[in-house]
Amino acid sequence: MRVAITTVQVPFVSGGAELHASGLRQAIIDAGHEAEIVRVPFKWYPAPTIPQQILACRLLDLTESMGTRIDRVIGLKFPAYLIPHPNKVLWILHQHRGAYDMWDQHWGDLYGTPGGAEARDVIRSADIKLIPEARRIFANSRNVAARLRRFNGIDAEPLYHPPPLAERYHSGPLGEYLLMPSRFNATKRQSLVVEALALTRHPVHVVFIGGADDVVLAEGVMAKAGTMAPGRAQWLGSVSDALKIELLSEALAVLVPPLDEDYGYVALEAMLSSRAIITCTDSGGPLEFVEHGRNGLVCDPEPAALAEAMDAVWADRKRAKLLGEEGLAHYRTLGLTWEHAVQCLLD
Repeated sequence: MRVAITTVQVPFVSGGAELHASGLRQAIIDAGHEAEIVRVPFKWYPAPTIPQQILACRLLDLTESMGTRIDRVIGLKFPAYLIPHPNKVLWILHQHRGAYDMWDQHWGDLYGTPGGAEARDVIRSADIKLIPEARRIFANSRNVAARLRRFNGIDAEPLYHPPPLAERYHSGPLGEYLLMPSRFNATKRQSLVVEALALTRHPVHVVFIGGADDVVLAEGVMAKAGTMAPGRAQWLGSVSDALKIELLSEALAVLVPPLDEDYGYVALEAMLSSRAIITCTDSGGPLEFVEHGRNGLVCDPEPAALAEAMDAVWADRKRAKLLGEEGLAHYRTLGLTWEHAVQCLLD
């Protein structure tokens, strides 16, 4: 079978969605098929640009290539998942959230902008009308499926997969730091972590890793850390896979406090590293894997509550170790394999 994976990418920006697409392509090839990723450049601003990009995707023809039929299209991201094909399956990573749950949030990209309301209406209309064209609809988590049902009245089946490099994660000795591995972005809430760090009773140390979507934001957060908790926060920026794996393996615990995450690779990576997870009650996808008091701590998204959780693992290393071990045991019960995902998508 020849399979085209359709997604979008902001030029020069790469993250979990790009790793997801690459992992899926390799898994399809490993299953004995041909696979290619079709990436559509995406620019979401100004708002009137978005309807134009929907139209551009609708005009693309992926029924064949070089005279040979493309047997299956797997759509991942908006608006590339709207590209037509007679044998299309969707595995929705997320919709254009600025038109949905982030419409009236201050970090949403459409609310309050010229043409934003019109773009929102076009996006919602296109999703409602065109997503059901697919022969089968999956979402990459229960959280994403719930949004699709809530806003569009469309049912999707959650389909999980392992994080990249899953086989390389391992456990090492407990170190003297908490790790937050995530690109700097307002929705990842590094600022919340810094505010919590300033309230901890113990000399908690946090290491941040990940590139910055907004360099000004990242520098501002780290400047705040220098003022509020001097000497107790460190940002290493983008690091190699090898260093990330080692930092995870020796962290005392892993901080995963984003706002309504779609899936949550970091939580799965922490579980594979036998590390306790600290997340929040509104963090979305990670809550599908983290159970409070079993393999992590789930707290309110407030500085004082997060500080209490950070202090708890810092003061009780034995408990932190047990939570991490339970996380690995729980991961092994989930049955996350690319083979299963490919079987569902190509069935």
